[in-house]
Amino acid sequence: MSIAAIDAWAQMPIPNPRQMLPEVVRLFEKSGTAQFLDRTLTVDEVVAAMDAGQMEKLMLCAWCGPRGWMFTNDQIAEIARQRPDRFAGVATVNLMNPVEAVRELRRAVTELGLKALRMVPWLWKLPPNDKHYFPLYVTCIELGIPFCTQVGHTGPLMPSETGRPVPYLDEVALTFPELTIVGGHIGHPWTAEMIGLAWKHDNVYIDTSAYLPKYYPVELVQYLKTYGQDKVLFGTNFPQLTFDRCRAQIASLELPAAIEEKFLRTNAQRVFKV
Repeated sequence: MSIAAIDAWAQMPIPNPRQMLPEVVRLFEKSGTAQFLDRTLTVDEVVAAMDAGQMEKLMLCAWCGPRGWMFTNDQIAEIARQRPDRFAGVATVNLMNPVEAVRELRRAVTELGLKALRMVPWLWKLPPNDKHYFPLYVTCIELGIPFCTQVGHTGPLMPSETGRPVPYLDEVALTFPELTIVGGHIGHPWTAEMIGLAWKHDNVYIDTSAYLPKYYPVELVQYLKTYGQDKVLFGTNFPQLTFDRCRAQIASLELPAAIEEKFLRTNAQRVFKV
């Protein structure tokens, strides 16, 4: 029987991405999903796509950037309320206003029921060891939620330096050892650095979003099959990659059944408490 997966990183198609997030247009075109640049999806349409791709639940994230909000925490919370069996919400905040950001994060978790915070460093042109993030890290620890971020080169047309695991994310993990960190998008071309951080820090994890399984780096697959089997979470970055396309390639990894279940489901259950 196929394992129903939990997707560690997904979002609804962003309205007006060519205006609100033009940096991602080329990424979608190169990924073969440019159709989502010019259309939205209903919740029912996303659930149908999940069913076709054997997805049980999405960690569905809000989006805010320097140009403003694209999907608010309230909108994500409403989707999760409609279908709590299929969606759990992931908050975001306006990084440039740290005091208001902390207030919004507390509200998103305590009032709206969102399960994590996600910040995308390239969007703000600030690496995760920047002082703007620090109040959020303390708040995540106090609330008992993970901090999710992007690691590796930037597929969108933005500088990639903010995604280097070493030294930036390493410094965060050292400064905040109680903070659970999920580094999304594998860390390529610094995958070995990201694996090193996940080995070094008990609370650091990797998610595979934005990469098709057939393109997972060899060292990541080896890590997943061995001493990293509890530290890697499956993700798609939907709609940049579709569920059915990602799931169809999982078999090619030749994972033992127990490890495949951890990768697709139980690691995410533990980290996100869903």
